[in-house]
Order: sequence, then C-alpha cells, then structure tokens
Amino acid sequence: MNWLTSLPAAALVVGGLFLALLVAGVARVAVRALVPVGEHDRVPQIATPLMPTLGAAFAIFAALSLASEAGYLRAAEGLVSDEAAAASRLAWAATSPRVQPEPIHTALLDYLQTTRAKEWKGAAAASGDDPATALSIARLERNVRAEAARPEVGNPTGTELLAALDGVTSSRRARVAAASRDVPALYVVTLAVSGLALIVNSGALVFRSSLRTSLLIVGVASVVGLSLALLFALSASWSGPFIVSGHPLDTIVGDLKSGFFAGRP
Repeated sequence: MNWLTSLPAAALVVGGLFLALLVAGVARVAVRALVPVGEHDRVPQIATPLMPTLGAAFAIFAALSLASEAGYLRAAEGLVSDEAAAASRLAWAATSPRVQPEPIHTALLDYLQTTRAKEWKGAAAASGDDPATALSIARLERNVRAEAARPEVGNPTGTELLAALDGVTSSRRARVAAASRDVPALYVVTLAVSGLALIVNSGALVFRSSLRTSLLIVGVASVVGLSLALLFALSASWSGPFIVSGHPLDTIVGDLKSGFFAGRP
C-alpha cells in the first residue's frame, strides 16, 4: 500500500476517478446482463431503499478515516515544531557564559541541514538509518557532551546543555516513529468496500436508463473516487503528496547561519 500513498496528487485523483467511473459503468452493464429480463422490475425496488443506507455508511466511514488521517498530519507538523524548539533551546544554551558555542552551533547546523536533505522524505524518514544523519547526530552528541563536561562550564550550565540535547534527539525519535506509520489497511478496505457498494447500487438504479440519463451517477462515483484519493494523499506525511513542512527547522538553520544565536547582526 505504500506505493499508493507515495503517488503524486494528480495520479491519485485521476486514478480514483477512473476506477470509480469504471465500476459505475461495469455495474450498469453487469446488472443488465446478469439479471433475468423477468426480474428487471424488481431491481429498482431493491436498490432504491439501499441508497440512503449505503450513502450514510460511506459518509460515516469517509469522515472517520479522513478526520483521523488529517489529525495525524497535524500531529506530525507539531512534532517538527517541537524539534525546532528543542534545537533553538540547544543553540541558546550554547551561548551560556564560559561555553564555547562554535563547535555546538556548527554541529547543530550540520545535523539540521543533513536531516532536511537526507532524512525528510521516503524510506529514510521512516527508518531513521541514514548514514550521513547518523554521523551528524554523533558529532553533535560528542561536541555537546564534551562542552558540558568541562569543569569551568559548571553543573547548571552542563545540565542545561545535556537537557537541550536530549530534547533534540527525543524529538527526532518521535518524528521518525511518526514517519514510519502506515495507513491502517482496515481504513482503506472499509472505505473502498462501502464506496464500491454505493457505486454498484447506483449503477443498478439506472441500468435500464439511457446512457445520457445514466451519467447522473457520475457525481456519486466522483465523490467516492476523490475520497479515496484524499485518504491516500493524507496518509503519507513524509512520502506522499502532502509532505510535512520543514520550515520550522529551516528557520533555525537560517538563524544559525546568520549568527542570530551568537548575537551578531
């Protein structure tokens, strides 16, 4: 299912609409071919009462699924903001008296830039095992811990440095965990089945109508297809069409480059 969620938005929309319209056309033709002529009058009698039930079921499943995935996307953006806040705390902690800020700022800048370049999209974002990012984290850990261990820095400042470093690494672990999440298969199966059932039932209602009249079910099919496309688009925050914004981290990168944390203009 990962290959679906990683498709571009245009491909998801076109594919969802094509599949939904294809099912609608096939349903119309299949009902006409499979139902005996003597029972044609019974088809609308059966299909009509089912429309409100199937429509309500699809609406409920779609609302629950899409709201859940949208919530995960907002949560992912919150994790990135938390990581940026932790990086800012570390950058400021490095400017404490008797602390040499340059090694920490340089290592932090390298870590943030490497993260954005190597660990923000695709499999690397979900696995968290990119070699370049691992090296930059190790360098940051060594620089911060070496500075915190210097006797002249003192206990309070050393503790502040280590706490800020822990905030950065903890935020990264939370981000990687969020990126490794997949859309629950049951969401997709339930929504797809309810949507297809609604389309098939709509096709059964118009199986004796002219082709022009049958186009009335295009609206139903389009809603189902677009809902499935939106679900897949929202379900991959680090590999799909809606990649989580890295702007909060980019802001910290810009501040480190400009000397903002060092108090330089």
